[in-house]
Parts: sequence; structure tokens; C-alpha cells
Amino acid sequence: MLNGIWLSFFIAAFVAALWQWLGMGDSEVFSRLVAALFDMARLSVDIIIVLAGTMTLWLGFLAIAEKAGLIRLMARALDPLFRRLMPEVPSGHPAMGLISMNFAANVLGLDNAATPIGIKAMHALQSLNPSRDTASNAQILFLVLNTSSLTLLPVTIFMYRAQQGAADPTSVFLPILLATTASSLVGLLSVAVMQRLKLWQPVVLAYLLAGALGLGLLLTMLAGMSAQALAATSTLVGNLTLFSIVMGFLVIGALRRVNVYDAFIEGAKEGLGFTVTLLPYLIAMLIAVGVLRASGVLDAGLDGIRWLAEGFGWDTRFVDALPTAFIKPLSGSGARAMMLETMDNFGVDSFPALMAATMQGSTETTFYVLAVYFGAVGISRIRHGLGCALLADLAGMVTAIGVCYWFFG
Repeated sequence: MLNGIWLSFFIAAFVAALWQWLGMGDSEVFSRLVAALFDMARLSVDIIIVLAGTMTLWLGFLAIAEKAGLIRLMARALDPLFRRLMPEVPSGHPAMGLISMNFAANVLGLDNAATPIGIKAMHALQSLNPSRDTASNAQILFLVLNTSSLTLLPVTIFMYRAQQGAADPTSVFLPILLATTASSLVGLLSVAVMQRLKLWQPVVLAYLLAGALGLGLLLTMLAGMSAQALAATSTLVGNLTLFSIVMGFLVIGALRRVNVYDAFIEGAKEGLGFTVTLLPYLIAMLIAVGVLRASGVLDAGLDGIRWLAEGFGWDTRFVDALPTAFIKPLSGSGARAMMLETMDNFGVDSFPALMAATMQGSTETTFYVLAVYFGAVGISRIRHGLGCALLADLAGMVTAIGVCYWFFG
């Protein structure tokens, strides 16, 4: 699957470049393609350098948590749910605790913490995988839930809107929350259909209903806050929770007579090794994305969509926000650039800019997550993982369009 997708990006870029050269007389198009190759290679190394430090940091703290028994404790808390969603994972396996920590970091918008924890969880699931190069059902479910990106506190997007001079940086909070919830739900349901999971079991329903109740209470609590109070609360809760987790690991580890310094060093040593293995996969995916963008395929697609929307008599304002939606599954930095470009061209509080911000927060960078998480454990056969992840992406983007028309007219 990945082989075909990767190759198709290059073929589409080459065909588009040939047309621009032979049909339109653009002799610089191949220069742009070659420049994109080297630019994406450099970007991959920049990402790996940052990720190496983050990976080393969090694997050190996770080693303390493992030696203190906290991972096993979290695994027992989620065991009733994931025993039914991931029946091939033994009861109480450390992967359960790592998965729960990864979801907690994603929910709080703590991407830098979520990635190394997620890779550690994928390694734990790989230890149970009977086929080393083929994704297991549990790994696919974990990947899809990560790509759907259930985020309650999209602090980063608030920051970008504030930097661009938005009158109310947090005005997209509820639209993002609704869109990311839709993508996560569709991701779970699509995997459940493919893997024939029984979501109607009482235990699964109890967890889902508890989550829905908690979400409703959160919305009720935040609804009455001013924009400034909401932004301050989001920042405080995210950072306080993150540092509280670190302190919890250290204090509980010390109370249980764990040599926390030695445990941190032991876990941190794994970080560099993990990171180095990711570089080839990351370069492969980013250079494919780079040449696709440089070839002009994206612009041609937007023009076609606008023409179709006009033919159906639809409001075409959503088309101006679609570059963010198209690039988001492929490149997080690219989607961020598209969002900022939309804000700059149309105004930060314009309808296209509000929709682009909502799209940016509705899903995760699917191909990046796929390349990093599966690449870290050497999986090349992803089965239905990509299809379910892209379906969740589509649900998030469609919901983002709908709620933006609802909220912002």
C-alpha cells in the first residue's frame, strides 16, 4: 500500500511538470521539483534533531514510570476497555498504560509528549505481533485513533490566531472540538467494522458514555468563560498537567525506592536509537509530499473543485480553506503554512481563515504519523490502517466545513 501511494506522488508530480514544461512553456518547473527534494530532506533532518531531544527526554521519564509500576497501574485502569477493543493484547500488558498516556497527551494538545510515548506504545504492541512486517489489529486501531487527533485544548492554533491579530483567538475552540470528536468517532467505527469489534458490549458503552458525559461537562464549564479566560485556562491546564505527570513519576518512583536518576539515563539511551531508525521513513514521505506540492497538482485540484461547486450552485467560500485540508494528512508543517497563508491572504477573522484553523485542529498529520509510528517498528504492510485513517480525516474535514458555516455563517 505505501509503495503504491509513494510512487503515485512522484508520478503525478512528474506528469504535471511535463505538462507545465511542454504545454505551458514553464522551463523552471523541474528546478522547483529538485529544490523540493533537497528542501524536504533538510526538513527531515531538522525534525529528527528536535525529535531526538524530545524522545530522549520522555523515554527517560517513561523508564522511571515503568520501574515504579505506574505503567502497569494505568494498564489495569484501561484493561476492561482495551481487552475488548484489542483482544490480542494480554490483560495488564504494559502497552495499555503507554496507550492511555499517549491519548492523555493528545487530548491536552501536548504533541511533543505524545509522539515518543506513542512510539514506545507501538514498540510494546510490536512485541505481540506475530508478523513483523504486517500491522496487527491493535496497532491499526492505535494508529487510527492517533491520526484522528481527539484534542480538547488546541492551544497552538489559539497562539497562531493571536499572532495574526485575531479579535478572539479562541473563537474556533468549539468548532475544533466538534470536528475532532467526529473524526475520532468515525475512526473508531471504521476500524470496528473492519475488525468486527463489538462496540455494543456493556463495558465499551460504559466507557464511551462516560467520555461523552465528561465532554459535555467540560463544554458546560468552558462555555461561560471569556476568550481571555479560556485561553489562559487552556495554557495553564496543559502545562500544569504535563509537569504534574513528570513530578508524579519522580515522586512515586522515589517513594518506591527506584533510583530515578539511573532509571532516567537508562531510558534516555533508547531515545537516540529510536530516532535514528525514523529518518529514512521520514525523508521518504516528506520528499514525496514536497514534489507533489511543487508540481502544482494541488492548485489544479482546487480549481476543479471550485468549478464543480459553482456548477452545483454551492457557496464556494470553503474552497479557499481546502489547501489546509489537502495538505494536513501529508505534512503538518505544510498544513500550518497553508493555514497561515490563508490568514494572511483573506484576514485572520475571515471565513476561509476560520475554517482553515478549524481544519488544522480537526485531525492529525496522517502520513507523518503512519511513517513515524509504523516506520519505528519496521512495518511495511499496513492493511486497512490507511483507509480507516483517511476516512477519519474526511469526517473531520467535512464536519469542520459544516460547523464553520453553522458558527460563522
